[in-house]
Amino acid sequence: MTTDTPHATAGRPADTAALVAAIGARFERLPLCRWHVTVRLIIGAVTFFEAFDQLLIAYALPELRAEWHLTTGQTTSLITVGSVGMLVGALLSGRLADRIGRVKVIAACIALSGVCSLLLTLCASPGPFMGLRFVQGLAIGGEVPVAATFIAEITRAHKRGRFVLLYELVFPAGLTACAVLAWWLMPLLGWRWMFGLAAIPGLLCVLVVRCVPESPRWLADHGRHEEALATMASIEAKVEKVTGEPLPQPAPATPVVRDSHARSGLRELLTGRYRKRTLVVCALWFCGYFVNYGISSWLPTIYGSRFHLDLSDALLYSTVTSCAGFLGCLAVALTVDRVGRRHTVTWCLGGAALCLLLLGLFAGGSASSVLIWTSLSAVFFFGANICLYLYTPELFPTRMRALGTSLGGAVNRLGVILGPIVVGAVYAGGALGTVFVTLAVVALVGSLTAGVAAEETSGRQLEDVAP
Repeated sequence: MTTDTPHATAGRPADTAALVAAIGARFERLPLCRWHVTVRLIIGAVTFFEAFDQLLIAYALPELRAEWHLTTGQTTSLITVGSVGMLVGALLSGRLADRIGRVKVIAACIALSGVCSLLLTLCASPGPFMGLRFVQGLAIGGEVPVAATFIAEITRAHKRGRFVLLYELVFPAGLTACAVLAWWLMPLLGWRWMFGLAAIPGLLCVLVVRCVPESPRWLADHGRHEEALATMASIEAKVEKVTGEPLPQPAPATPVVRDSHARSGLRELLTGRYRKRTLVVCALWFCGYFVNYGISSWLPTIYGSRFHLDLSDALLYSTVTSCAGFLGCLAVALTVDRVGRRHTVTWCLGGAALCLLLLGLFAGGSASSVLIWTSLSAVFFFGANICLYLYTPELFPTRMRALGTSLGGAVNRLGVILGPIVVGAVYAGGALGTVFVTLAVVALVGSLTAGVAAEETSGRQLEDVAP
């Protein structure tokens, strides 16, 4: 095994830049193997259960409304307070992960979410319940973008898109599992037992701390050179043991020394070379999730109130659309390295815009036509949205990669909140076609933004994309 990496002793900027470049080169020679898959499974399990916790409130709500005699305003608050917490958590966790490390934040988030689930079982009134849901939202919103950042940092450029996005599929899988289990167990056990069961995965924090190494890129960037070298050497030894073959020599690494006057954090995200990237990905996150939740939150209501389907059929139709979206995610995961990030987002949001426009103008007269065209559009906008979890971490340097990714996560929460509000206001006017045309316009804005202003990162080492 080759470990001929420069040993900086004083943590000077030039030494750190050389080590960061060398660590990146050493990751590039690692073949994807069982070690990567094991780490991905552990982090994926955390993300899976965070998705489970996020959706559980939707299935507990009917019981909560009956038990606590909730008003419409209180019901709305129970639904939205978690999303507000996720928005705040995304912003806070990115900064924290760039300061204290990726693994610590991931472990803390899953532990906090588990504790909140346990305490929710003890709530006897809406007030404490909403407070705990806000705190749990902090944990869920914090874990997802930091986990995406970490997975990107341990993966080489070759086929990074496929590797990262196959991991990201665990989040929609968690949402689906929650729907199935809640449909089956909620009538049998009640909402308190469901939240009690959701607390058990909080124990995964121990597995994360014990089995997942800190990102060597982050350690090197923070001047913890000996730890970075030791962690990288440990990873290389495990990969060699798994593959049974010696690793090739790393390619020559050219360090890029950061401007000594530059400051990491939100200020750097909004200045210089990173300002355009930040604004572009924020626009893409907002447009994608505005369309996603604008559709998914209102489809059951539209099927029931406009087409007079019963609740069971309305939920079934909506589930078909979600399943179509999952297939779109899988298709993007398998093709994004060949197609490229910019083209994937551009064509996916463009395809969603076309489907929604056709639906709004010509095909909104029956429940079956709405089902067909919203399902087709879901294939596209789900695919665009999952690609953003891959694309965003690639655009920013290690020193603020988690913050940049978390900022995108916060903006997607704005889309999650505002999308249903705008759709509700338009739908209240009685013009169903206008709803889909409005969503088509937002998707088109996202497509044009990606096509005109997004940078391609496919096949490039992280340090080359964002020094």
